[in-house]
Amino acid sequence: MELTSESQKEVDEAGEIKNLKRVEAAMFISGRFLSLQEIVTLTDINPILLRELIEKLIEKYDDKSAVEIIAKEENWKMDVKQEYRNMVNRLATGTAEFSKAEQETLAVIAYKQPVKQSIIVKIRGNKSYEHISHFIEIGLVRGKKLGHTKELSLSEDFYDYFNVGKKEKEEASEKAEEVEEVKEEIKETSEKEQKNEEITEKTTEVEEAKAEVKEEQKKDNNKEQ
Repeated sequence: MELTSESQKEVDEAGEIKNLKRVEAAMFISGRFLSLQEIVTLTDINPILLRELIEKLIEKYDDKSAVEIIAKEENWKMDVKQEYRNMVNRLATGTAEFSKAEQETLAVIAYKQPVKQSIIVKIRGNKSYEHISHFIEIGLVRGKKLGHTKELSLSEDFYDYFNVGKKEKEEASEKAEEVEEVKEEIKETSEKEQKNEEITEKTTEVEEAKAEVKEEQKKDNNKEQ
């Protein structure tokens, strides 16, 4: 079936949106400046196209977001805009309503929901039982009985409390999916690199063994002569 110019355009636009999300996810999880080559490695996107996508992300976060893309000597980083950093720093240092440990537990629940309480405890430690109990008590988290544990998820009060609307919820969900995709790709790349290293090491060992055999044969020939 032959693609019309209109359907081809839709395919191209869908591909661009997907690539934008991949770049966005890579910057989101890094928390630091990334070089062009690092982003290429993470996203497997052509460098020329990648530059265009970065420019589009810079425009996207220019006026309508509390987040921005910072460019520095051919490196890029996603960060909170200057005017919101005091608020973020208060949260990060635990001077807000919740302690730093509670914030971290809540962040893990938000990222992994719906999630078993036992998994959160395994990640955050036994102290998280108190955190979870507190979050359920004040209505930020829902706890549904599931066997010997609970299934945890965020309540509507959570989104109201942190002033997160429906659109932001959907965007956060999409971003989380992209983050998982990038993490999986990073894992696969690491595994491939590890296998390549093992193959290289074995090849080197074989070559060294061959060289030793040749050297021994050479010595034996010299002795016979």
